Amino acid sequence: MAACASSDQEPAPKNDGKKATFDARNEFSVKVPDGAKKIRLWLAMPQDDPAQKVENFKIEGAPVAHRVEKDSEGNAIAYLEIDDPKEKTYTIVETFRITRWEVKSGADAAKAKPLTDADRSAMARYLGANTHVIIDDKIKKLADEIVGSETNPVIAARKIYDWELANIEYWVKDPKNKKASPVGSTEYCLTNKTGNCTDFHSLWTSIARAKGIPTRMVYGGFFKASLDGQDADQSYHCWPEFYAPGIGWIVHDVAVADIFVGDFTINDDNKKPVTLTTADGYSGADKAKVEYYFGNIDERRVVWSRGRDLTLSPKQVGGPINAMTKAYMEIDGKVSPEKEGWTRKLTFKEIK
Repeated sequence: MAACASSDQEPAPKNDGKKATFDARNEFSVKVPDGAKKIRLWLAMPQDDPAQKVENFKIEGAPVAHRVEKDSEGNAIAYLEIDDPKEKTYTIVETFRITRWEVKSGADAAKAKPLTDADRSAMARYLGANTHVIIDDKIKKLADEIVGSETNPVIAARKIYDWELANIEYWVKDPKNKKASPVGSTEYCLTNKTGNCTDFHSLWTSIARAKGIPTRMVYGGFFKASLDGQDADQSYHCWPEFYAPGIGWIVHDVAVADIFVGDFTINDDNKKPVTLTTADGYSGADKAKVEYYFGNIDERRVVWSRGRDLTLSPKQVGGPINAMTKAYMEIDGKVSPEKEGWTRKLTFKEIK
């Protein structure tokens, strides 16, 4: 399988931490409208990545053979093109075994060096705005207020992390009154002081980039312990990586860390969503996990892609896609969105 990005850009986890192995099934149900002449379907794939090993990847149920392409960020994607479809529905299934390691990239400020102009030039793609990751005067002012004149990227990144923990709340804490945006939006998160993982990390990315810290988003998902062996979709999850000279790419997950701050009460409304927002459940505030998620992430994950505003291969008719979390489909040159044209169900069984 093709790698999602060149090895010099990927975090180098220390594989002496925890690991877990899963047999996964990624099922796509495609609806074919009357009169459709051509279906173009791009499916997210588990990436070759230093923190995960993928074996026995297969695609079954498709009426045509797939081929592996790469998008504009180098992510491997399975592509299928169905001409003159004969069926009203197709069930296309990816299966694979994945061994995933805990990522312990570390966040030792003493090892980090200030970013140089050469660093920022080389990583310009990770410093600009995206469609929903804005860098305007308001963001620049906020970034200056949070980070000040700090030039150590690890210390600066931790200031942003702590500011979000103090000022933004994960929507699942109060699902009756808090909601997430449908796209992962800096503006939504800052205005409403809430959101899901992509909202949290869009805002974090905007602030970090405004201070000249190269940052990119990783889209993947949890293999949630409470759903092991269950016929229930795992949804998706995302987390950022930022670059610090002297260390490399550093992971964090301030969105999940916010759950473990513990500044809310568990009730009938939020118990289930809070539990399902973490890898292995929630049993109350945990300061150790808040610290852990700055520089480390757990092993119950899968990486589907990196980056936003992606151009696919073959190139899609529609504009750049926000992110590749599951799939993208076009029918006769028009975008066919999730739930209207297709659905995805990711299930798994942990191999002990």
